[in-house]
Amino acid sequence: MTGLALRGLGRRFGTVEAVKDVDLELKEGEFVSLLGPSGCGKTTTLRMIAGFIEPNAGTIELGGKVISSPSASLPPEKRGMSMIFQSYAIWPNMTVFENVAFGLKLRRLGREEIRRRVGEILDIVQLGDLADRYPAELSGGQQQRVALARAVVIRPAVLLLDEPLSNLDANLREEMRFEIRRMHDELKITTVYVTHDQSEAMVTSDRIAVMNKGRIEQVDPPVELYMRPRTRFVASFIGRTNFLEAKRERDVLVFDGFSVPVSALAIPLADGNAVTVSVRPHALDLSAQQPAANGRIVLEGKIARRAFLGDTWNYLFAPAGNGAALIVSAAPHKVIEDGAPAWLTIDPGQLVPIA
Repeated sequence: MTGLALRGLGRRFGTVEAVKDVDLELKEGEFVSLLGPSGCGKTTTLRMIAGFIEPNAGTIELGGKVISSPSASLPPEKRGMSMIFQSYAIWPNMTVFENVAFGLKLRRLGREEIRRRVGEILDIVQLGDLADRYPAELSGGQQQRVALARAVVIRPAVLLLDEPLSNLDANLREEMRFEIRRMHDELKITTVYVTHDQSEAMVTSDRIAVMNKGRIEQVDPPVELYMRPRTRFVASFIGRTNFLEAKRERDVLVFDGFSVPVSALAIPLADGNAVTVSVRPHALDLSAQQPAANGRIVLEGKIARRAFLGDTWNYLFAPAGNGAALIVSAAPHKVIEDGAPAWLTIDPGQLVPIA
Protein backbone atom coordinates (compact mmCIF):
# COMPACT_ATOMS: atom_id res chain seq x y z
CA MET A 1 0.00 0.00 0.00
CA THR A 2 1.31 3.48 -0.93
CA GLY A 3 1.63 5.74 2.09
CA LEU A 4 2.94 8.88 0.35
CA ALA A 5 3.31 9.70 -3.34
CA LEU A 6 4.97 12.63 -5.13
CA ARG A 7 3.92 12.84 -8.78
CA GLY A 8 5.63 15.25 -11.16
CA LEU A 9 6.34 17.58 -8.24
CA GLY A 10 7.91 20.93 -9.07
CA ARG A 11 8.62 24.25 -7.40
CA ARG A 12 10.03 27.48 -8.82
CA PHE A 13 11.29 30.53 -6.95
CA GLY A 14 11.25 33.28 -9.57
CA THR A 15 13.26 31.91 -12.49
CA VAL A 16 14.98 29.25 -10.38
CA GLU A 17 13.57 25.72 -10.56
CA ALA A 18 14.35 24.38 -7.09
CA VAL A 19 12.50 21.09 -7.66
CA LYS A 20 11.80 19.60 -11.08
CA ASP A 21 9.46 16.76 -12.01
CA VAL A 22 10.05 14.66 -8.87
CA ASP A 23 8.35 11.26 -8.76
CA LEU A 24 8.63 9.22 -5.58
CA GLU A 25 6.37 6.69 -3.87
CA LEU A 26 6.74 5.48 -0.29
CA LYS A 27 5.04 2.38 0.97
CA GLU A 28 3.24 2.66 4.28
CA GLY A 29 5.84 2.31 7.04
CA GLU A 30 8.83 2.85 4.73
CA PHE A 31 11.85 5.01 5.63
CA VAL A 32 13.19 7.00 2.67
CA SER A 33 15.99 9.57 2.77
CA LEU A 34 16.39 12.52 0.41
CA LEU A 35 20.16 12.79 0.01
CA GLY A 36 22.16 15.40 -1.84
CA PRO A 37 24.37 18.49 -1.61
CA SER A 38 23.19 21.89 -0.42
CA GLY A 39 20.83 23.51 -2.92
CA CYS A 40 19.74 20.26 -4.58
CA GLY A 41 16.05 20.70 -3.63
CA LYS A 42 15.70 18.16 -0.83
CA THR A 43 14.53 20.57 1.89
CA THR A 44 12.16 22.33 -0.52
CA THR A 45 10.68 18.91 -1.33
CA LEU A 46 10.29 18.13 2.38
CA ARG A 47 8.59 21.47 3.05
CA MET A 48 6.15 20.84 0.21
CA ILE A 49 5.30 17.48 1.77
CA ALA A 50 4.75 19.23 5.12
CA GLY A 51 2.53 21.88 3.50
CA PHE A 52 4.75 24.88 4.25
CA ILE A 53 5.35 25.47 0.53
CA GLU A 54 2.86 24.93 -2.29
CA PRO A 55 4.02 23.21 -5.50
CA ASN A 56 3.98 24.96 -8.87
CA ALA A 57 3.54 21.61 -10.61
CA GLY A 58 2.50 18.05 -9.80
CA THR A 59 0.74 16.61 -6.77
CA ILE A 60 1.38 15.11 -3.36
CA GLU A 61 -0.87 12.23 -2.29
CA LEU A 62 -1.31 10.69 1.14
CA GLY A 63 -3.26 7.44 1.44
CA GLY A 64 -4.47 7.87 -2.15
CA LYS A 65 -5.86 11.40 -1.59
CA VAL A 66 -4.34 14.56 -3.08
CA ILE A 67 -3.16 16.89 -0.31
CA SER A 68 -1.10 19.32 -2.45
CA SER A 69 -1.40 20.64 -5.98
CA PRO A 70 -0.93 24.02 -7.70
CA SER A 71 -4.65 24.70 -7.32
CA ALA A 72 -5.20 23.65 -3.69
CA SER A 73 -3.23 22.46 -0.68
CA LEU A 74 -4.30 21.02 2.65
CA PRO A 75 -2.95 23.13 5.56
CA PRO A 76 -0.01 21.63 7.49
CA GLU A 77 -2.05 21.14 10.67
CA LYS A 78 -4.57 18.96 8.84
CA ARG A 79 -2.06 16.57 7.22
CA GLY A 80 -1.45 14.34 10.23
CA MET A 81 2.30 14.78 9.94
CA SER A 82 5.08 15.59 12.40
CA MET A 83 8.26 17.42 11.50
CA ILE A 84 11.61 17.65 13.30
CA PHE A 85 13.94 20.51 12.34
CA GLN A 86 17.67 21.06 12.78
CA SER A 87 16.97 22.88 16.04
CA TYR A 88 15.10 20.65 18.48
CA ALA A 89 12.64 23.43 19.45
CA ILE A 90 11.82 21.87 22.80
CA TRP A 91 10.50 24.22 25.47
CA PRO A 92 13.12 25.00 28.13
CA ASN A 93 10.51 25.76 30.81
CA MET A 94 8.82 22.36 30.44
CA THR A 95 9.97 19.00 31.75
CA VAL A 96 10.66 16.09 29.41
CA PHE A 97 7.19 14.71 30.21
CA GLU A 98 5.49 18.06 29.56
CA ASN A 99 7.33 18.58 26.27
CA VAL A 100 6.30 15.16 24.98
CA ALA A 101 2.72 15.52 26.26
CA PHE A 102 2.16 18.91 24.65
CA GLY A 103 0.73 17.66 21.34
CA LEU A 104 -1.57 15.23 23.11
CA LYS A 105 -2.95 17.99 25.33
CA LEU A 106 -3.70 20.08 22.24
CA ARG A 107 -5.73 17.11 20.99
CA ARG A 108 -7.64 17.09 24.29
CA LEU A 109 -6.84 13.52 25.25
CA GLY A 110 -7.67 12.40 28.79
CA ARG A 111 -5.08 12.69 31.55
CA GLU A 112 -4.63 8.94 31.94
CA GLU A 113 -4.36 8.38 28.19
CA ILE A 114 -1.70 11.11 27.98
CA ARG A 115 0.23 9.60 30.88
CA ARG A 116 0.08 6.13 29.32
CA ARG A 117 1.17 7.21 25.83
CA VAL A 118 3.94 9.52 27.05
CA GLY A 119 5.23 6.78 29.34
CA GLU A 120 5.29 4.29 26.46
CA ILE A 121 7.16 6.58 24.09
CA LEU A 122 9.67 7.69 26.73
CA ASP A 123 10.48 4.04 27.35
CA ILE A 124 11.00 3.53 23.60
CA VAL A 125 13.46 6.45 23.43
CA GLN A 126 15.08 5.30 26.69
CA LEU A 127 14.18 8.44 28.65
CA GLY A 128 11.69 6.95 31.07
CA ASP A 129 13.91 7.78 34.07
CA LEU A 130 14.34 11.40 32.97
CA ALA A 131 10.68 12.41 32.64
CA ASP A 132 10.93 15.10 35.35
CA ARG A 133 14.12 16.74 34.08
CA TYR A 134 14.30 20.02 32.16
CA PRO A 135 16.08 20.35 28.77
CA ALA A 136 19.03 22.22 30.31
CA GLU A 137 19.75 19.11 32.39
CA LEU A 138 19.98 16.87 29.31
CA SER A 139 22.76 16.09 26.83
CA GLY A 140 22.38 16.96 23.15
CA GLY A 141 21.51 13.35 22.31
CA GLN A 142 18.87 13.23 25.06
CA GLN A 143 17.33 16.49 23.83
CA GLN A 144 17.15 15.00 20.35
CA ARG A 145 15.34 11.98 21.78
CA VAL A 146 12.81 14.32 23.43
CA ALA A 147 12.16 15.96 20.05
CA LEU A 148 11.69 12.53 18.45
CA ALA A 149 9.36 11.39 21.23
CA ARG A 150 7.24 14.54 20.96
CA ALA A 151 6.96 14.09 17.19
CA VAL A 152 5.90 10.43 17.24
CA VAL A 153 3.72 10.32 20.37
CA ILE A 154 0.83 11.81 18.39
CA ARG A 155 1.09 8.84 16.00
CA PRO A 156 1.54 10.82 12.76
CA ALA A 157 0.78 9.38 9.36
CA VAL A 158 4.18 10.64 8.17
CA LEU A 159 7.30 11.70 10.10
CA LEU A 160 9.48 14.35 8.43
CA LEU A 161 13.05 14.99 9.56
CA ASP A 162 15.14 17.90 8.24
CA GLU A 163 18.86 17.42 9.02
CA PRO A 164 17.95 16.44 12.62
CA LEU A 165 21.49 15.45 13.66
CA SER A 166 23.42 18.41 12.25
CA ASN A 167 23.84 20.08 15.67
CA LEU A 168 25.35 17.00 17.33
CA ASP A 169 29.03 16.10 17.54
CA ALA A 170 30.37 13.20 15.47
CA ASN A 171 30.03 10.52 18.16
CA LEU A 172 26.47 11.51 19.06
CA ARG A 173 25.49 11.66 15.39
CA GLU A 174 26.67 8.09 14.92
CA GLU A 175 24.77 6.95 18.02
CA MET A 176 21.57 8.74 16.99
CA ARG A 177 21.60 7.24 13.47
CA PHE A 178 21.11 3.81 15.00
CA GLU A 179 18.62 5.19 17.52
CA ILE A 180 16.45 6.65 14.76
CA ARG A 181 16.55 3.36 12.86
CA ARG A 182 15.70 1.39 16.01
CA MET A 183 12.71 3.64 16.68
CA HIS A 184 11.51 3.24 13.12
CA ASP A 185 11.75 -0.55 13.32
CA GLU A 186 9.62 -0.44 16.46
CA LEU A 187 7.02 2.15 15.42
CA LYS A 188 6.84 1.60 11.61
CA ILE A 189 5.94 5.22 10.82
CA THR A 190 6.27 6.32 7.17
CA THR A 191 9.34 8.57 7.29
CA VAL A 192 11.04 11.07 4.98
CA TYR A 193 14.53 12.07 6.15
CA VAL A 194 16.54 14.92 4.61
CA THR A 195 20.32 14.86 4.93
CA HIS A 196 23.52 15.68 3.06
CA ASP A 197 25.38 13.03 5.09
CA GLN A 198 25.55 9.76 3.18
CA SER A 199 26.42 7.76 6.31
CA GLU A 200 23.20 8.89 8.01
CA ALA A 201 21.18 7.95 4.96
CA MET A 202 22.87 4.55 4.59
CA VAL A 203 22.30 3.58 8.24
CA THR A 204 18.72 4.78 8.63
CA SER A 205 17.02 4.19 5.27
CA ASP A 206 15.09 1.46 3.51
CA ARG A 207 15.70 3.42 0.31
CA ILE A 208 17.64 6.55 -0.60
CA ALA A 209 16.61 9.12 -3.22
CA VAL A 210 19.74 10.94 -4.44
CA MET A 211 18.89 14.48 -5.58
CA ASN A 212 20.91 16.77 -7.84
CA LYS A 213 19.87 20.15 -9.24
CA GLY A 214 16.25 19.67 -8.23
CA ARG A 215 15.83 16.20 -9.68
CA ILE A 216 16.00 12.67 -8.32
CA GLU A 217 18.84 10.85 -10.09
CA GLN A 218 18.36 7.41 -8.49
CA VAL A 219 16.19 5.75 -5.85
CA ASP A 220 17.37 2.41 -4.44
CA PRO A 221 18.20 0.56 -1.22
CA PRO A 222 21.58 1.65 0.21
CA VAL A 223 23.55 -1.41 -0.93
CA GLU A 224 22.18 -1.25 -4.48
CA LEU A 225 22.84 2.49 -4.64
CA TYR A 226 26.47 2.03 -3.59
CA MET A 227 27.23 -1.06 -5.66
CA ARG A 228 25.22 -0.16 -8.79
CA PRO A 229 25.16 3.63 -9.27
CA ARG A 230 23.42 4.63 -12.49
CA THR A 231 24.90 8.09 -13.06
CA ARG A 232 28.27 9.77 -12.66
CA PHE A 233 26.87 12.07 -9.98
CA VAL A 234 25.50 9.22 -7.85
CA ALA A 235 28.73 7.23 -8.19
CA SER A 236 30.83 10.18 -7.01
CA PHE A 237 28.47 11.44 -4.30
CA ILE A 238 27.94 8.05 -2.62
CA GLY A 239 31.40 7.07 -1.37
CA ARG A 240 34.55 7.38 -3.47
CA THR A 241 35.07 5.90 -6.89
CA ASN A 242 37.33 5.73 -9.95
CA PHE A 243 36.02 6.58 -13.41
CA LEU A 244 37.49 4.79 -16.41
CA GLU A 245 36.77 5.61 -20.05
CA ALA A 246 36.46 2.90 -22.70
CA LYS A 247 35.46 2.39 -26.32
CA ARG A 248 33.16 -0.41 -27.34
CA GLU A 249 34.42 -2.54 -30.20
CA ARG A 250 31.67 -5.06 -30.84
CA ASP A 251 31.62 -7.31 -27.77
CA VAL A 252 34.73 -5.89 -26.10
CA LEU A 253 35.38 -2.76 -24.04
CA VAL A 254 38.81 -1.34 -24.77
CA PHE A 255 40.38 0.71 -21.98
CA ASP A 256 43.80 2.35 -21.90
CA GLY A 257 46.07 -0.64 -21.24
CA PHE A 258 43.54 -3.49 -21.06
CA SER A 259 40.27 -4.77 -22.46
CA VAL A 260 37.22 -6.54 -21.02
CA PRO A 261 34.51 -8.65 -22.67
CA VAL A 262 31.13 -6.93 -22.38
CA SER A 263 29.72 -10.21 -21.05
CA ALA A 264 32.02 -9.95 -17.99
CA LEU A 265 30.29 -6.83 -16.66
CA ALA A 266 27.88 -7.25 -13.76
CA ILE A 267 25.04 -5.30 -15.42
CA PRO A 268 23.95 -4.89 -19.06
CA LEU A 269 25.63 -2.26 -21.16
CA ALA A 270 23.60 0.38 -23.01
CA ASP A 271 24.16 1.06 -26.68
CA GLY A 272 26.92 3.48 -27.65
CA ASN A 273 30.60 3.43 -28.52
CA ALA A 274 31.90 5.59 -25.65
CA VAL A 275 31.49 4.03 -22.20
CA THR A 276 32.29 5.28 -18.69
CA VAL A 277 32.58 2.79 -15.87
CA SER A 278 32.81 3.25 -12.11
CA VAL A 279 34.96 1.02 -9.92
CA ARG A 280 35.15 1.48 -6.15
CA PRO A 281 38.58 1.74 -4.44
CA HIS A 282 37.77 -1.19 -2.12
CA ALA A 283 37.02 -3.40 -5.16
CA LEU A 284 40.63 -3.13 -6.35
CA ASP A 285 43.46 -5.27 -4.98
CA LEU A 286 47.10 -4.24 -4.70
CA SER A 287 50.10 -6.61 -4.52
CA ALA A 288 53.83 -6.07 -4.10
CA GLN A 289 54.46 -9.16 -6.29
CA GLN A 290 52.81 -10.08 -9.56
CA PRO A 291 49.69 -12.20 -8.85
CA ALA A 292 48.07 -14.88 -10.99
CA ALA A 293 45.33 -13.45 -13.19
CA ASN A 294 42.67 -16.18 -12.69
CA GLY A 295 40.28 -14.44 -15.08
CA ARG A 296 40.93 -10.99 -13.64
CA ILE A 297 42.77 -7.96 -15.06
CA VAL A 298 46.30 -7.45 -13.76
CA LEU A 299 48.05 -4.12 -14.33
CA GLU A 300 51.69 -3.37 -13.56
CA GLY A 301 52.67 0.02 -12.18
CA LYS A 302 53.88 1.77 -9.03
CA ILE A 303 52.61 3.54 -5.93
CA ALA A 304 52.45 7.25 -6.75
CA ARG A 305 51.17 8.34 -3.35
CA ARG A 306 49.80 6.84 -0.14
CA ALA A 307 48.06 7.96 3.05
CA PHE A 308 47.34 6.01 6.24
CA LEU A 309 43.77 6.59 7.46
CA GLY A 310 43.79 4.28 10.48
CA ASP A 311 41.41 1.58 9.32
CA THR A 312 42.71 1.61 5.72
CA TRP A 313 45.60 2.63 3.50
CA ASN A 314 44.65 5.01 0.72
CA TYR A 315 46.94 4.33 -2.29
CA LEU A 316 47.21 6.09 -5.63
CA PHE A 317 48.29 3.47 -8.18
CA ALA A 318 49.92 4.73 -11.38
CA PRO A 319 49.83 2.06 -14.12
CA ALA A 320 52.77 1.69 -16.49
CA GLY A 321 52.20 3.65 -19.68
CA ASN A 322 49.64 6.42 -19.95
CA GLY A 323 46.69 4.90 -18.08
CA ALA A 324 44.78 6.96 -15.52
CA ALA A 325 45.91 6.67 -11.88
CA LEU A 326 43.50 4.77 -9.62
CA ILE A 327 42.62 5.19 -5.95
CA VAL A 328 42.82 1.92 -4.01
CA SER A 329 41.70 1.15 -0.44
CA ALA A 330 43.75 -1.54 1.32
CA ALA A 331 43.79 -3.11 4.78
CA PRO A 332 46.19 -1.59 7.37
CA HIS A 333 48.51 -4.60 7.19
CA LYS A 334 48.98 -4.23 3.41
CA VAL A 335 51.95 -1.86 3.35
CA ILE A 336 53.64 -0.86 0.08
CA GLU A 337 56.15 1.98 0.06
CA ASP A 338 55.85 5.20 -1.94
CA GLY A 339 57.35 4.77 -5.41
CA ALA A 340 57.59 0.98 -5.07
CA PRO A 341 56.54 -1.29 -7.96
CA ALA A 342 53.08 -2.81 -7.54
CA TRP A 343 50.41 -4.77 -9.36
CA LEU A 344 46.72 -3.94 -9.44
CA THR A 345 44.06 -6.62 -9.84
CA ILE A 346 40.59 -5.74 -11.16
CA ASP A 347 37.58 -8.05 -11.10
CA PRO A 348 35.62 -7.21 -14.31
CA GLY A 349 32.38 -7.84 -12.39
CA GLN A 350 33.14 -4.77 -10.28
CA LEU A 351 33.14 -2.46 -13.33
CA VAL A 352 29.78 -0.64 -13.34
CA PRO A 353 28.73 1.22 -16.53
CA ILE A 354 27.16 4.60 -15.74
CA ALA A 355 25.30 7.27 -17.67
